[in-house]
Amino acid sequence: MAALDVAVAPAVRQTLRTVLQDRSAIIVTHDVLDALLLADRVIVIDNGRVVEEGPSSIVLAQPRSAFAARIAGLNLIEGTWTAGGLVTAAGIRIAGAGADPLPREGDRAVAMFRPSTVSVFQDPPGVSPRNALQVTITHLEPLDDRVRVHADELSADVTPQAAADLDLAPGATVHFTIKATEVAVYPT
Repeated sequence: MAALDVAVAPAVRQTLRTVLQDRSAIIVTHDVLDALLLADRVIVIDNGRVVEEGPSSIVLAQPRSAFAARIAGLNLIEGTWTAGGLVTAAGIRIAGAGADPLPREGDRAVAMFRPSTVSVFQDPPGVSPRNALQVTITHLEPLDDRVRVHADELSADVTPQAAADLDLAPGATVHFTIKATEVAVYPT
């Protein structure tokens, strides 16, 4: 459906949904909306191998691989669970709310958060946020009413005015901060 006119795609998607309602079919797509609206189950393939599979609502809401998180438009950080939060291979600690069931001490886990929950600062924030990451911007992506700031495999959503005020540009170093209450941590 990628080549369909923007006005036609929803009608075709609805027709497919009706036709496939009582049938089994395999649909190949790169569009998360197609997966959510048309599929009961999804299989995510990265570099020729299955990295995730399961009910589409779970795989796309709680991805366990960085690739599936990117498809779903979410940030995902991998690491090991400790009493103080998730610790990455680089030693960065991420605080978050544990999912049910909580990971056990030493288990591999992921921290997931939405780009809209990330605040962007030029300088380290004066307060002590639980999660503050220094990142380098790789590119900016204009979206409907916001700008997605991509940096070090993470992303943040800001208003166009904030992007201008912060003078955001590829190569710039900025600080992403995320409230611990906005970070979901669950086992992989």
